[in-house]
Amino acid sequence: MQQIFSKFGLWAWSLFIGAFSLLLIWGAARALEWAWLRPRRLDRALREQGLRGAVYRSLAGDMLESIRLNKEACTKPMPLSHDIIPRVAPFFHRSMKEFGKQSFTWFGPIPRVTIRDPALVREILSNKFGHFEKQKISRLARLLVDGFASYEGEKWAKHRRILNPAFHVEKLKRMLPAFSTSCDELVDRWENSVGLDGSFELDVWPDMQNLTGDVISRAAFGSSYQEGRRIFQLQSELAEVFIKAAPTFVLPFSWYLPTEHNRKMKKIGREIETLLMGIIAKREKAIENGETTKDDLLGLLLESNMREMGQNGKSDSSLGMTTQDVIKECKLFYFAGQETTSVLLTWTMVVLSMHPEWQEKAREEVLQHFGRNKPDFDGLSRLKIVTMILYEVLRLYPPVIMLIRQTYKTMQLGDVTFPPGVHLTLPILFIHHDPDIWGPDATEFKPTRFTEGISKATKDGQLAFFPFGWGPRICIGQNFALLEAKMGLSMILQHFKFELSEKYQHAPYTVITVHPQYGVPIKFYRI
Repeated sequence: MQQIFSKFGLWAWSLFIGAFSLLLIWGAARALEWAWLRPRRLDRALREQGLRGAVYRSLAGDMLESIRLNKEACTKPMPLSHDIIPRVAPFFHRSMKEFGKQSFTWFGPIPRVTIRDPALVREILSNKFGHFEKQKISRLARLLVDGFASYEGEKWAKHRRILNPAFHVEKLKRMLPAFSTSCDELVDRWENSVGLDGSFELDVWPDMQNLTGDVISRAAFGSSYQEGRRIFQLQSELAEVFIKAAPTFVLPFSWYLPTEHNRKMKKIGREIETLLMGIIAKREKAIENGETTKDDLLGLLLESNMREMGQNGKSDSSLGMTTQDVIKECKLFYFAGQETTSVLLTWTMVVLSMHPEWQEKAREEVLQHFGRNKPDFDGLSRLKIVTMILYEVLRLYPPVIMLIRQTYKTMQLGDVTFPPGVHLTLPILFIHHDPDIWGPDATEFKPTRFTEGISKATKDGQLAFFPFGWGPRICIGQNFALLEAKMGLSMILQHFKFELSEKYQHAPYTVITVHPQYGVPIKFYRI
C-alpha cells in the first residue's frame, strides 16, 4: 500500500511539474508573440504600404525617448509666440519632420500611426460602423477618469442616452446661476486685492482651476457643494500622482505593482468613491421620498436614469445605470468639466494680454450687451467676438493635443490598409497649426478666421477644427464649457483690464491637458 501511495505521489508530482513546465512554455510563447513577433509583423505590414517610422527595438518602444525630449523641452521657457508644437509635443514634432505627416512611432510594442488629413480624422471619429475603438485605458487610469467616454457599443449608447437630457440647452440655462455665483466670488476676491493705484498682480492659473472646480461643484451637486469641493481637491491630487506614475502604464501588470504612486492613487480613489456614494445615496432617497429633483447635473442624471429604468411601465435596473456607473459619470464630470474650461480660460487670458486690441474689442462687445449687469443666457449666446476669440484660443491651445483610436480588425483608411492592433493618433494640435490647412499665418492669433463660423474658417473650407472631438462621440459637455468660459471671461472684462506681468514665462506643456508650466502672473487694472 505504501508503495502505491509513493508511486501515486511521484506521478502527481511529475504531472504538476509537467503542467507547470507547459504553462511556462505557453507564457514565454505569448510574451515572445506580444513583445517581439507581433510588433515585427505590424512594422512590416506598415512599411510595405509606404509608411515610414521609427524602428522597433525594445519593449519600451519610443516612450523613453519621448520622456527624454519632453523633459528637455521643459528645461526653459519659449519665446512669446503661439508656435507651441516644438515645446508641447517635441517627440511627435521631430518624428513627423523626419518621417512625414503620416508616419508611425511605438507606444511600447504597439505602432501608432499619425493621421493628419482632416477628412480621414472625421472618418475615424464619425465611426459609423464601430470600426475604430477608443484606446483601452489602464485600471489605474480609470481611477482618474472613466464613465461613458471610455465605453463602446451598446453600453456607450445607453449611457449617452441617459446623460443627454442633463446637457440640453434648457437645462444649461438653469445652471447659469451656479456659474454666475462662482464668477461673482472670483471677481469679489480680485476686487479686494486692488491696491491704492487701482492695480494688483496675481497668478491666474490656480484661480482659474479653483473657479472651474467651484462651478462644477455647484453645477454637479447643488446643495452638496461643499462635499463636491472636497472631491475636486481629491481629483486634483489624483491627477498629479497619475502623471508621475504614467510611464509605467505600458506594462500590462502595472495595476498590481505595490509602488508608492499606485498605493496613493488607490487610496485617493477609495475616498472619492466613498464621498460620491454618500451624496448619491442621499439624493436617491430624497427622490424616492417625492422631493423635487434638483436642477444640477447629478439630479438630472438620476432623474433621467430612473426614467430609463421605468420606461416599460415597471422598474428594470438592467435598463439604467448602477450606483457604480453613476459614480464613474460624476468623476468624469469633474475631470472633463474642470480641466477643459480652466485651461481654456487661462490661455484666453494669456492671449488677450498678448493682443490688447482684441481684449478691447471683446470688452466693448460685453459692455454693449450687458453694461455692468450680470450676463444672461440670451446675451451670452449673442457674443460674436467673444465666441471667435474662444474658438481661436481652442485652435491654438487645444486642451487635449491628440486623440487615440485603435483598429480591432483589418481596416482600409485612405490608401492604407491597417491590420488589427494598430493605434491611430489624431494629432489635434498639429492639424490646428497646419499651414496647408489654415494658411501661412496658422500660428498667429487671428479670430477673424471664424467670422463666418467653423465651417468656413480654413483656407479651402475643409472642416479641421476638433477641440471637442467630432462625430457621435463629440464631447457632451462642449456647450457647458463654452457657456462657462463666456460667463467667466465676460465678468472679468466688465471689471478689469489686464496684461502679462514681467514675471510671466511662456511655457505651455502637457499634463493630460495643456498647462502653463510656470503659472500665469498677470497685472490687473480696475475699470
